[in-house]
Amino acid sequence: MCLGIPGKVVRIWDDRGTPMADVDFGGASKDVCLAYLPDLVIGDYTIVHAGFALTRLDEESALTSLDMFRELGMLEAELGIVLPAPATTGPTGEEVGDEVPR
Repeated sequence: MCLGIPGKVVRIWDDRGTPMADVDFGGASKDVCLAYLPDLVIGDYTIVHAGFALTRLDEESALTSLDMFRELGMLEAELGIVLPAPATTGPTGEEVGDEVPR
């Protein structure tokens, strides 16, 4: 299944007359074509499908959707990558990761 995934535009450039962007999907970045939305600017959120930015999206909706995709385990499959695990904090506020026992 192919889904439209929300992401944040973090860099824009021109590739031989085609507007392109680096879009961040909550820890992973992909090159995306902006041909359908050439007026997007850095900081905008967009729905990306098959490498194309298809529609502009507000930040709250984008972040809510990203969290839902992540919770359902669909984000990594759709992007074809492994995202870093989110950091958590322990009872004293220190950052705790997935530590391997020795």
